Amino acid sequence: MSMLYRMLSLVVSLLGGMVAVKLFNRLWTRTRGEEHAPDARDLDRGWREVLLAAGAQGAVYGLVKAATRRLAAQGAHKDLVRHSHTAGRTTGTTRTEAAVRRTRERVPVGRKGR
Repeated sequence: MSMLYRMLSLVVSLLGGMVAVKLFNRLWTRTRGEEHAPDARDLDRGWREVLLAAGAQGAVYGLVKAATRRLAAQGAHKDLVRHSHTAGRTTGTTRTEAAVRRTRERVPVGRKGR
């Protein structure tokens, strides 16, 4: 099941990245009136403008990344609770114990910050 979780995480990450790019471009266009944010290699732009764009882009990316990971974790948790309801009946454990055991089995440990 961990392979399925990894594939789902990859798809969610890719979609989250696309959403972050669209959201940042829309935000930049509304606030600055320009279609594209300045690139760090564009020497015609000042330090302040380049760093402001990079900081805003990082903030939007971090926000979208946290939101997508949170939604994926909640979805996985709901799935685990739903499946643990039937597992609790067959093994004699409670639903909560079965959910905790399955969560530890399915969710990779040490994947924070990636």
